[in-house]
Amino acid sequence: MENAMNAIPARQRAVQLVGPDRLILNESKSVPAPGPHEILCRVVVCGLCFSDLKLLKQFHEHVRKAPVVSGVDPEILRGLSSYVPGGQPTVPGHEPVVEIAAVGAKVERFRPGERYFIQADWRWVKTPQSNGAFGYNFEGALQEYTLLDERLVISPEGESMLLPAPVGQRSASAFGLVEPWACVENSYQARERRSLRSGGKLLVVADTSAADEAIVRLLRSSPPPAALDWIGAAPSKLPVKATRLADLAAAPAETYDDIIYAGHDPDRMAALFAKAARDGRLWVALCGGRFGRPVETAIGAIHYFGLRIAGTVGHDPAEAMEVVPETGELRPGERVHVVGAGGPMGVMHVIRNLSRGIPGITVVAADLSDERLDALARLAAPIAARERMGFERYNSKSQTPAGEFDYSVIMAPVPALVAAAIPISRPGARINIFAGIPLGKTGAVDLDAYIAKGLFMFGTSGSTMNDMRIVLENVQSGRLDTNVSVAAVSGLEGAIEGIRAVERQEIAGKIMVYPACRGLGLTPLAKLPANVRALLRDGVWTREAEEELLKTAR
Repeated sequence: MENAMNAIPARQRAVQLVGPDRLILNESKSVPAPGPHEILCRVVVCGLCFSDLKLLKQFHEHVRKAPVVSGVDPEILRGLSSYVPGGQPTVPGHEPVVEIAAVGAKVERFRPGERYFIQADWRWVKTPQSNGAFGYNFEGALQEYTLLDERLVISPEGESMLLPAPVGQRSASAFGLVEPWACVENSYQARERRSLRSGGKLLVVADTSAADEAIVRLLRSSPPPAALDWIGAAPSKLPVKATRLADLAAAPAETYDDIIYAGHDPDRMAALFAKAARDGRLWVALCGGRFGRPVETAIGAIHYFGLRIAGTVGHDPAEAMEVVPETGELRPGERVHVVGAGGPMGVMHVIRNLSRGIPGITVVAADLSDERLDALARLAAPIAARERMGFERYNSKSQTPAGEFDYSVIMAPVPALVAAAIPISRPGARINIFAGIPLGKTGAVDLDAYIAKGLFMFGTSGSTMNDMRIVLENVQSGRLDTNVSVAAVSGLEGAIEGIRAVERQEIAGKIMVYPACRGLGLTPLAKLPANVRALLRDGVWTREAEEELLKTAR
């Protein structure tokens, strides 16, 4: 074992989630000695995230807290003490920078003293409805030491989930914040499927024969599905073999990669959502009709399950596919509505979109708190002026938005906010459901207006290595300072209070936890000791301020 275990304590302090909404500060959690393939890391800093709050509330019901079902040898999981699926207590915190303290004898790529930030989203490690993740079903970084396994943090393609965070180039916080900024970036970069899945399972529900000709034409021009189930009167000359189902009850749940619905029965439409597989698509042809009332829509499945809905008022489902954008990226001249803009992730969306260099963008920030809007404006207004972008703000508690929008970003996990975006959307607008509305949550949505306007709702969870590279490149080039989102710091003593502050929306920005700073409670930047506060730059957290803070921990 390559280490300095004699310098590593046997016990540590750790924030543990022990049940739904039950956080404790464990003052005596054991520090494990790493096994042959394991890596023991000292946590330098860890950001708090709204996703920590989702885990807090859902605990074992969270899709990423579930047991791993594929992607890693079960023997590795059985031997890893930091694998804590289901109802086992976990340590949250998935936005860290760590320094390797000790490694097992068979570890090949990592050595003590190296510093890394972590891609927490391990997409090849599958749970039943999502994927494994650091800080969820694997213990995270709200503790002094965290344990990893080299066989788990290297992807099947050989890519490491640990990215170098060299000492001295940037503050540790700047690297730690790459992960949340990458989650924001992912929502703009993720590519959308715009056709039937090749070799997928297809369900056609035809309440009318008006779309039959167009569906046949689509099947002829598309790669053949592995299976086609058909409800309703089917044309006699289908280009692929179809299985006739008597009714929707005969269609298995969570099975179909694509569902084509020709009709406009609101109850039938609502029942179709349960039939879609992960990353499924519902292509709706209203065939000249209307649902006539809001449809109970599986909004929660859009973010975590990858569900997408696109439609046409006509007969041809191929027209619905044309509605789907290639990515969620902004287009020149768009008016962007960020709902919940004063929160930590909302700030990132606003700053990202003003800094991206896409010409003619106007960002309209909505929040319930004037204090948070003021804090956001101090960061955003100078960037908007420098980049020649538009920036507006309003308090959504007392004001209504002026005009319509080409793009909406929903930062609160409230289905009604998604529904409210539809009437103020321009034709062709996109609705980015960034907030993790829990799987299973539904909301009444005006799908008539949604389809008539050619709108598109989408949502993403986590990030990819490509997203992290984009953010890291922007940080290293100086185009983006991730530290602009830091609003407060704490030691582990203040981490639970910090999570509750996120819940109560009290802090207009990110909270960074430094485990080495024993006794440091939750402290907004403006209330830091004078020696640390003097090293801020225009109120923004810096490497120099971080170094001064950490000196007090020695």
